[in-house]
Amino acid sequence: MSLWVFAYGSLIWHPDFPVAEHRIARLSGWRRSFCMQSTQYRGTTEAPGLVLALDRCALSHCDGLALRVAPGHETETLDRLRARELNASAYHEVSLPVTTRDGMLDCLTYVIDRTHPHYCGGMTLEDQAAVIARASGERGPNRDYLLNTASHLAELGLEDADLVWLAARLRDLA
Repeated sequence: MSLWVFAYGSLIWHPDFPVAEHRIARLSGWRRSFCMQSTQYRGTTEAPGLVLALDRCALSHCDGLALRVAPGHETETLDRLRARELNASAYHEVSLPVTTRDGMLDCLTYVIDRTHPHYCGGMTLEDQAAVIARASGERGPNRDYLLNTASHLAELGLEDADLVWLAARLRDLA
């Protein structure tokens, strides 16, 4: 049985596992949002950054990629994803249905735990831009994370209005 993973942020441009196939996919009832503080990868404990998470929102959707893990790499991929995505315990690992042009797929994905202390939903875009502009962590500047995600979404024809606004605002702040 194939393992599919829904990519909505850095997994789009840095999956870190062998991908056999990718499909444009839409996840309904969730939105991509900079609603999780990062105190390791894109910030520090003293100056947290922000990373994307899927935040439940009944009337929204999130466009991204369904990535099919190369056969024979499922166990290794699950181990890598869990080490990467569950390190701060702010995500829940769930299987959710996504819509592709070829039909529905169940995808493994990671959604924000709103009860976790790193959840920071409801920030204005201006406040998000200010945090992203100054934060940096183990994997580099927070701005690079935003700009990479926004540019890869644009290349796929999946521009996210909030990310486009944030990227433009970061250029103004530079």
